[in-house]
Amino acid sequence: MKIALAAMSGIRVCDKELLRLGLTLPGFVDRSRIIASLPSLGLLTLAGMTPKCHTVDYLEIPDPAALPEVPSGYDLIAISTYSAQALEAYEFAKRCRQAGIPTVIGGPHVTAVPEEALAACDAVVVGEGEAVWLDVLSDCEKGKLSGVYGSRTRGFDLANSPTPAFEHLDISRYNRLTVQTSRGCPHLCDFCGGSVLLTDRYSQKPAEKVLAEVDRILAIWPHPFIEFADDNSFVNKEYWKELLPHLRTRHVRWFTETDISVAEDDALLEMMRDSGCAQVLIGLESPCETGLKNLELKSDWKLRRLPYYRDAIRNIQAHGITVNGCFIIGLDGHGPDIFEGVFSFVKETGLYEVQVTILTAFPGTPLYQRLKREGRILEDGRWDRCTLFDINFTPKGMTVEQLRDGFRDLVVRLYSDEFTRWRRENFRQSLRRVRRKKGEEA
Repeated sequence: MKIALAAMSGIRVCDKELLRLGLTLPGFVDRSRIIASLPSLGLLTLAGMTPKCHTVDYLEIPDPAALPEVPSGYDLIAISTYSAQALEAYEFAKRCRQAGIPTVIGGPHVTAVPEEALAACDAVVVGEGEAVWLDVLSDCEKGKLSGVYGSRTRGFDLANSPTPAFEHLDISRYNRLTVQTSRGCPHLCDFCGGSVLLTDRYSQKPAEKVLAEVDRILAIWPHPFIEFADDNSFVNKEYWKELLPHLRTRHVRWFTETDISVAEDDALLEMMRDSGCAQVLIGLESPCETGLKNLELKSDWKLRRLPYYRDAIRNIQAHGITVNGCFIIGLDGHGPDIFEGVFSFVKETGLYEVQVTILTAFPGTPLYQRLKREGRILEDGRWDRCTLFDINFTPKGMTVEQLRDGFRDLVVRLYSDEFTRWRRENFRQSLRRVRRKKGEEA
């Protein structure tokens, strides 16, 4: 068969004023470009496990205003989408079916609403795609592709992970490539739209598999920047202490997501820096107690860590690793003072990078279920507003207008050219002071 793997890519924003601001603010633009340029690791992984008797093409669909014409000559088109692009994915799938091409859609969004997706395509993949991909191909060959394949409880052993087919990419189009070392996260935040929607367990990929993927990237990109696409990389710190010395020999630069506990292990931070870690993204979520209370389903882990946020950020950055601190605006404990609270926290801690998003109720999350029960979803089914930058719920501590206007003003302040330069220069000066002090002590 000839198979097209189509990724609904790119950033989506409905708020025209915020979109206009995003075109001019340097820090906002930089992070948006990075996110928008990431290829679909899920589709590349499926390409890597597709039997060689089939031909595979990797496609990206970044522009919502101009969905492409249906590509001809394919026996199957598999589409991967997130919530913000779901309505576009449905439209593209319908066109493919009208052209007589079987279609299947996967990803966290359709895992949450498979019956909705089935109205637009022949089949839906629920949960981890690797567990059922060969079944999808077999049924398509037999002409009986239909229904729902997989489930969140049908797990896939990452020890059997195929190496993603990075060779399908035009490397010149990307500023980083992704490698996954784990799936899931033990914290279970109620808003999380990550891999916890695909699987109900935390799992770790064997280190040798991770290194093989890095080596595959090095074969096509001599000096890559790698993003470890984990929800929370350093849950198992001993795993990383075994992996990092081997990663160091590859001479790559890399980025990942973690929780604040990474700051508690100086030996690990030194190994991360020496192996090429440039930045860690940490979901701080809120600089105030009221925002963090009851954020997680199991415990108030982040609330208990709040008193250590400032010292943790300083310690990580003192090791030469920049911190991208992430905040969610509009949590139930947030009032109109949250905007000044976030700005002040960023300035006090000297965060090198900052990411602010609006609380978003992705389908399938406990947050979505709770807000729906409370009658606080403004337009149910408007998945195109699940962008992290648009509002589709009624906040508890302020009005919709206060949240919208306050968020816009905060974005202008945080990502202004002046404040962006200050944050980066402050990091460099602080690091020089730390290194000078260490030299004096030595």
